[in-house]
Amino acid sequence: MNYVTADEAVRLVRSGDTVCCQGSTSVPVLLQEALARRAGELRGVQIVSGFNVTKSEAPFCKPEYKDSFLVNSIFLCADQRRHVAEGYGSMTPCFLGEVPGLFRSGQIPIDVAFINCSLPDAEGYCSFGISADISVAAVETARVVIAQVNRSIPYLYGECRVHVSRLAAAVLCDEPPVALEFGEPTPVEAAIGAHVAAEIPDGATLQIGVGGIPNAVLSGIRDHRHLGLHTEAMTDGVIRLIKEGVIDNSLKKVHPGISVASLALGSRGMYAFIDHNPSMRFFDVAYTNDPFRIAQNPRACAINSAIEVDLTGQVCADSIGEMVFSSVGGQHDFMYGASLSEGGRTFIALPSRTADGKAKIVANLAPGAGVVTTRFQTQYVATEYGIVYLRNLNLAQRAKALISIAHPDDREGLEQAACRRFGYSFLRLGSGS
Repeated sequence: MNYVTADEAVRLVRSGDTVCCQGSTSVPVLLQEALARRAGELRGVQIVSGFNVTKSEAPFCKPEYKDSFLVNSIFLCADQRRHVAEGYGSMTPCFLGEVPGLFRSGQIPIDVAFINCSLPDAEGYCSFGISADISVAAVETARVVIAQVNRSIPYLYGECRVHVSRLAAAVLCDEPPVALEFGEPTPVEAAIGAHVAAEIPDGATLQIGVGGIPNAVLSGIRDHRHLGLHTEAMTDGVIRLIKEGVIDNSLKKVHPGISVASLALGSRGMYAFIDHNPSMRFFDVAYTNDPFRIAQNPRACAINSAIEVDLTGQVCADSIGEMVFSSVGGQHDFMYGASLSEGGRTFIALPSRTADGKAKIVANLAPGAGVVTTRFQTQYVATEYGIVYLRNLNLAQRAKALISIAHPDDREGLEQAACRRFGYSFLRLGSGS
């Protein structure tokens, strides 16, 4: 390939273009910075991106660039959250698994794709699997593909490769993906993890996220047998279980023997482990998040978190009141898919209170809060105080169950709210009826 500078590469972007930037821990920051340097000469460039993990705010997220770059997030993260909260950008609500279809159908047309990919193999293919999610469809449909060809990006297998002949411009670099390190779970996280782990059967196929609670769940299932992995995010926690033989994918129906994911984020050691690892395949989210594909695996278990859960089982996971915090992501896709699986189970795991003492089991969701998982879908809910199963319970019974795992100091107020809302159907539960 003939390599150029980032400033030369982004000359291919025109005013009015829609640019899709790769995400996860593989955001093409050099290209973004170069694009931001063209702010004075560009107008109406729409920036589309998904789940991003970066070290700082996106370079195009400045008020003075508001007419040059129009931020349109699919999954709002810290790099763009303030910009959107201040009204300079926005977020498009959609199930993450449907985003590739929006690109392919032209409902969200992509003119330029920015990616951060590996060095090419002997056949001229670069891998961008560390963030296959929405990038596969962006590369497939874009008029122009511009790549950071990165010596530090692992080469991953699956439907996440691009031939060098498809690259309109390439910038050679050595920029390691952002490394994420998580310490030991807190006592609260460990308690939640233990409650969830106790309900996961041997032979389950897991979808699990990132952070202290997921790590605690994974620690709690280290003695399980024949687990499988079909998830969005490949993390250090699941890598540990793969190395220990707990996850062997032997009972899966979709890609038996193979760990399936859509993106990867974790430590330097994890990136080294997944590099050229034939036991893993990375696909776009239209594939990994298809509920009917998820359902093909027996005992699929989807483990997700929430910002708030109300007394009827409604789950808010994308906003704090009216303020958009993230997005629906793949929570709905996996909660629905796992519920259709033979022996499948779904979990919402959250602490009973925020770090500053605000209740997360609430009488009613905050005004303006979005419902990501409806009360018609919620199965298990876990806090550090226990785990409850809601699917077979009426509204009054749900309220009683959820109050039992709320913070003790919040329970009296929640009981009063439940009495007002559900009347005698709730009161009679107190007598054991």
